[in-house]
Amino acid sequence: MRVVRISCVGTHHLSPPSSASAHSDVSASSAGLTNADAEDASCGGTGTPSLRIKKRLTCVCFYRKRAYERICSNLTPLQEERLKRLTKRMNNCFDASRPDHQDALRALWSATYPEKKLEALISDQWKDMGWQGKDPSTDFRGGGFISLENLLFFAKTFPTSFQRLLNKQGGKRAAWEYPFAVAGVNITFMIMQMLDLEASKPRTFVGSVFLQMLSENEWAFDLLYCVAFAVMDKQWLDRNATYMEFNDVLRCTRAQLERELMMDDVFRIEDMPSFSLLS
Repeated sequence: MRVVRISCVGTHHLSPPSSASAHSDVSASSAGLTNADAEDASCGGTGTPSLRIKKRLTCVCFYRKRAYERICSNLTPLQEERLKRLTKRMNNCFDASRPDHQDALRALWSATYPEKKLEALISDQWKDMGWQGKDPSTDFRGGGFISLENLLFFAKTFPTSFQRLLNKQGGKRAAWEYPFAVAGVNITFMIMQMLDLEASKPRTFVGSVFLQMLSENEWAFDLLYCVAFAVMDKQWLDRNATYMEFNDVLRCTRAQLERELMMDDVFRIEDMPSFSLLS
C-alpha cells in the first residue's frame, strides 16, 4: 500500500459557502427581513428534509420535517463566549517557534506512537503519520493550530478509531491511500467552511444548529471533527476511492455531516448517526 501526497488547502480560500455549494445556507441579511411569508428551501442530498423558512425580526424560524424549530440570530452570553474562544482557536496559526506549539507536536507523536521515541521535531519519522515531509509545520497552512489540536483530541479521546484510521485497517484499501495527517488538516478546514463561524452571528442553518450544540459542550467542534474523519474514511471505503477522488470524498463527507446535523432528533454531536463509527 502506498500513500500519496495531497496538497493542503490555503487559508485564503476560507470564505462563506456559496448558495450553490451550501444547500442549507441562509445569508445573514435574510435574518433581518420582516416578510413573514414562508419560503421553501432544500438543504440538498437524497432523503434530506425540506425546510420552510420564515423571517421575523432578528430570528430565523423554519420547519424541519414536521417539527417546528426556531433558530435565533441573537446569541446567548454562553454561546458568544464559546464562539469567541472557538474562533480564536480557528484563527491561531501554527508557529513552529512557539514552545507550546512544539510541545503539542510532541504530544501528538506520543499519543500516536506511545512506544516509539521521536528523534527530533524535524524528522523523516513524521512521514509515517502521513505528513508530506520531515517538517509537519509546513502542512498546517490550511487548518492552523486547531488542526493539530483536533488530531491530538482524536488520538486521546478515541484511540481505537484513531489507530484504525491511521493504519488504514479494515475494508478494501486502494493501492494509493490518502495521507492520514494531511487529510486531517483538510477535514478541519472543511468543517470551518461548513459551519461558517467567522461571522458574529450565525449565517447558516447548520452553523446555528452547531452553536446550540456548542452551548451544550464546549468540545463540540473537536467531537464533530472526529465524526467527520470517521465518515470520510467510510466514504473512502464505500466508494473504493483512489487518491484522485479525495476531494470528491471530502465533499460527500460534508454533505453527510450537514444532513445529520439537520435531523430532528440530533441535539448533540453524540446524537449524530455517524457518531457510532467511533470507538
